Amino acid sequence: MPDVGLLWPGAAGDDVTDDVAVLRALLAAEVAWVRAQAAVGRVPGADADAVGAASAELGGAAAERLAREVALESAGGGNPVIPLLARLRAAVPEHAATIHAGLTSQDVLDTALVLVLRDAAHAAVRDLDRACTAVARLARTHRDAPALGRTLAQAAVPTTLGARFAGWLGGLHAARRFLAEVAGALPLAYGGAAGELSGVAGLINDPFVLVDAWGAELGLPVPPGPWHPTRTPMTRAAAALAETCAAFGHVAGDVLQGVRPEVGELREPAAPGRGTSSAMPHKRNPVLSVLLRRSAIAAPHLAATVQSAAGLAADERSDGAWHAEWPALQQLARHAVVTARLGAELLEGLEVDTSAAARNLHIALPDARGVGVAPAIVDRVLAQLAATESAMEES
Repeated sequence: MPDVGLLWPGAAGDDVTDDVAVLRALLAAEVAWVRAQAAVGRVPGADADAVGAASAELGGAAAERLAREVALESAGGGNPVIPLLARLRAAVPEHAATIHAGLTSQDVLDTALVLVLRDAAHAAVRDLDRACTAVARLARTHRDAPALGRTLAQAAVPTTLGARFAGWLGGLHAARRFLAEVAGALPLAYGGAAGELSGVAGLINDPFVLVDAWGAELGLPVPPGPWHPTRTPMTRAAAALAETCAAFGHVAGDVLQGVRPEVGELREPAAPGRGTSSAMPHKRNPVLSVLLRRSAIAAPHLAATVQSAAGLAADERSDGAWHAEWPALQQLARHAVVTARLGAELLEGLEVDTSAAARNLHIALPDARGVGVAPAIVDRVLAQLAATESAMEES
């Protein structure tokens, strides 16, 4: 059964984290292994080209159908690599012995998940860049706009809209840095049957030469040793994806408060068909923020599954804990990708009513004067984050 996003508003058309993307990542890992063998002189380059062509055919127009078939057959061996490998070998039987030689299913599946997570992180980081640019503009524009500060759901003291937006920026910027750092560090997975590389050692005198060539083919850093039961790369990825959802969840929470009719300080960007109600045609629902909050609620529990699986890893290959990671990581990646895209759209088109903000402040605190150093906080946040970005670019 293909996942077309029926219960995933905002995810339709996702080609970064869906099952077809996973299938293509699995094929990419297998092809890169053959290309690595060619790079170290173990097989002719023409062999790698033939396997690459067969993989491209399998992962082409009929990839969705193949994904369904592999999913159905994967119950037999407990993972999708085994039936997919059979299809790839059948497509080029003359190279069957070279495909997957020396590897184990976990090498390929973990590496494929790393590729999917890396692509998802890069997509989310691009949209986080958009979001940070948009919210920095909001903070600068509304630096001095008085607003009611609220704590514990009650009127507190005066602040500015710009200071509130600068708070959003701090969280989004931190999430962007964390996610980009994690994406760049996601490593190749290797080890063979039990993390001892005996299968690879049977192919070449120095197995690490071949492993390094595999990493080079995929553009992935090669860790010092196998990490089959040591799930740190996945727990860090899960944490970064969840933090992205949390940062946008904070934004969504404030927007959902600000768009209430009795508050009226904010409005989501309008678009044809957006925010409609099946029963109340007068409504303009804040659907972007609603969907951001959805992901902020779901992501921590998915990340917890990944952490729990890491804590239950055993021996040289885990029995069940590893398997529990796969859907959690895929769903986390989707939440982060969709959240960053919708969040950027929200912030780029967010409408701010400074008159409503001033009115609400006066009603709640009619005798209040001043906004503390809120404008200076905006300046400080913008300046320091700009300096951080400049330093990162220079390094």
